Amino acid sequence: MKKFNILFLILGCIQLFVALGALPVGYLFIIHPDGSVVGMNVEMLANSPFSDFLIPGIALFVFNGIFHLINAFFCFFKLSYAPYFGALLGIGLLIWMLVQVYSVGLNSYLQPVFFSIGMVELFLSLFLIKKPLNNWRLT
Repeated sequence: MKKFNILFLILGCIQLFVALGALPVGYLFIIHPDGSVVGMNVEMLANSPFSDFLIPGIALFVFNGIFHLINAFFCFFKLSYAPYFGALLGIGLLIWMLVQVYSVGLNSYLQPVFFSIGMVELFLSLFLIKKPLNNWRLT
C-alpha cells in the first residue's frame, strides 16, 4: 500500500488556498494601485507608509502568492524542508495580517480568517518539524 502523509496534504492545501487568494488580488493591486478594482481606496492607507497599493500588491503577490504556491507543491511532494518554509510562511502571514489591521483597520471578516489560517499553517508546520515523517504515515 502506498505510504502517504495526510498532514503534508493538509498543509499544502492550506498554502494553495492562500496563494489562490493572494495572487489575483496582488496582481490587481499592481495593475490598479488605487485599489478601486477590489473595492478599496487610497484613503484607507492614510495611517500607513504607502501612498497607494502598488508596494503592498507586489508583496502580497510575491510573499503570500508565489511563495505559498511553491511551498504547496513542496508539501504535495512531501519534501523534508517544506514544513520549515511553511513555518516561515505562517509567520509571514501572521505579520502581514497584523500590519494590515494596524495600517487600514479591521474592516473585513477575511482579516481574522486569514490570521487564523496563518496560525494553523504555523502550528501544523511546527508539528511536522517536530515529528519525523515516517512516524505519521497512513497505510
